Order: sequence, then structure tokens, then C-alpha cells
Amino acid sequence: MAREYFTLCGCNHYYGNDFMKKGMKIKLKKEPQNEYDSEAIMVQMKGLGKVGYVANSAYTVLGESLSAGRLYDRIGKKAKAKIVYVVPGGAVCRLV
Repeated sequence: MAREYFTLCGCNHYYGNDFMKKGMKIKLKKEPQNEYDSEAIMVQMKGLGKVGYVANSAYTVLGESLSAGRLYDRIGKKAKAKIVYVVPGGAVCRLV
């Protein structure tokens, strides 16, 4: 299976990303009832809860990483990932 990368965004609405480091574990959880995006995927960290969302816009997806819409059908209700790079306002992550 090819490595699948995605952009974590929206961190500034929660805890920011100053504390994030390469290798940190995160959990993904689908949010089909999200009022703004039916393909929303929430990103959580142990001890903090929600820290952001998988990017789902051409303005927020970095490089060739997957959008939430492209990732949505590739994962179950939940999935695990790790931070690969911390970038302004978020991070680039990889499914594990």
C-alpha cells in the first residue's frame, strides 16, 4: 500500500500547533453529521481531544496530500496517523 499523506488544518481554532512535533500520534474520526462538510474528518490527540480537521479545500490542502474527500472512503469510522511535518497553522500527516 502506498503511503497516504494528508494536511491537518484548523489548529488555530483549538490549541494551535506550537506543541506539535514530528512523530506524534493522532486519531482520525469521521464526522458525517458535520453541518459544514459531510466528508469532515476530525483530528484528535490523546489528552486534548479535537485539534483540527483533515483539510478539504484547494486552499488548505498542501502539495499532493489527500483531501478529506479523497481520504474519506479509504478509512473506516476511525483511523490512526502520525505527524510528519509541522507547518504554519497545521501539519502534514501520514496514515499508519
